[in-house]
Amino acid sequence: MEDAVATLRTTAAVRDRANQLLLRAREGNSRWFGVNDGALPTAAKEVADVTHARYPDLEIPFHSRWRHFEAGGIDRKAELDAALAASDAPARARAMIDLAVVSVLLDAGAGPDWHYDEAVSGQRFARSEGLGVASWHGFVSGGFSSDPSKPLQVDPVGLQNLDEGHLAAMFGVGSANPLVGLDGRVRLLHRLGDALRARPDVFGADGRPGGLFDALVGQQDPATASVAAHDILSLLLAWLSGIWLADNMIGTHPLGDCWQHRAVEGPGLTKGWVPFHKLSQWLTYSLLEPFGWAGVRVTGLDALTGLPEYRNGGLLLDTGVLVLREQGFAERNWAVGDELIVEWRALTVALLDELAPLVREQLGVDAERLPLACVLEGGTWAAGRVLAQRLRDGLPPLTIVSDGTVF
Repeated sequence: MEDAVATLRTTAAVRDRANQLLLRAREGNSRWFGVNDGALPTAAKEVADVTHARYPDLEIPFHSRWRHFEAGGIDRKAELDAALAASDAPARARAMIDLAVVSVLLDAGAGPDWHYDEAVSGQRFARSEGLGVASWHGFVSGGFSSDPSKPLQVDPVGLQNLDEGHLAAMFGVGSANPLVGLDGRVRLLHRLGDALRARPDVFGADGRPGGLFDALVGQQDPATASVAAHDILSLLLAWLSGIWLADNMIGTHPLGDCWQHRAVEGPGLTKGWVPFHKLSQWLTYSLLEPFGWAGVRVTGLDALTGLPEYRNGGLLLDTGVLVLREQGFAERNWAVGDELIVEWRALTVALLDELAPLVREQLGVDAERLPLACVLEGGTWAAGRVLAQRLRDGLPPLTIVSDGTVF
């Protein structure tokens, strides 16, 4: 049982199951999707065009939560750097990891009717940017800390003290400004607090997410230390899988963002399970920079997969790489665990791996300069959003009922 869970907590398993379903769809055996390989160059051109428009010099940062903290052209990190100027590199990293963890966990889809008005800039932000900016201000104001003298931290008591009223106020939520899955987000943060408190050996005596830095770097000098990207993800999956609200289990072991599909093969108890770990991987991408800013070299970036969410998946549907078997599927509401959605997400992961080299070819750069984390940022996610705006006023091509913890 433990071996099965460990297998499903690897990106090798994510890719293996995703490619099984892609091969099956290419052979015409999918109930839900057809695959038009001839449209892959079209999708690559859309991504390359958007990438050139956003980053003309092709100096593309990682796809991470830190890009949303730059919304509106504001360098909010400079504010955090100034507040942490007296701290050493590990302390600064802990604070930035605290921020990234709580902000990513609050990043599931906001819905089309919510926005955040930033008082200091007078700007209005929606969707992921709005969630990022709102959580940024919640963090710097001490909204996740139990110690008023130490606002720039996240700790278990601070998380447990949050309720729907506090989070609604932090995000400007009201009857005219509804946020999808508000109660689910609160429950997720409470579960995070429980997980942090339960593992002082990983998160330290004060139970901060930033304890991940010490768990991975240990006593090494950050300036000469290195950490593998998949090791960051593995630690997150080992100790935080129990926080997710999905009740996917093998025995008593929570699987998190891992769903069933009857066509998927695998050894033993892993048969039928398709892992994604989307928010955990999004979090891992968002921790690359805090480790790097502390001087730690992060290796093996392409061990992580593309993110199976509705912008990347929407790019593939909107460019015709994926074709719905019945157009009526687009008119229904779907749950995250429905087989169509599981397969859509799996096909997205597999096809992003195939799309990335085509995008690099169009841009004239190699994989070393443009790892998958930068292709996503340049990139696939942004192109998916552009197409959705062009075709459906920003709405995704499929409607998913969300609890605020996956999409």
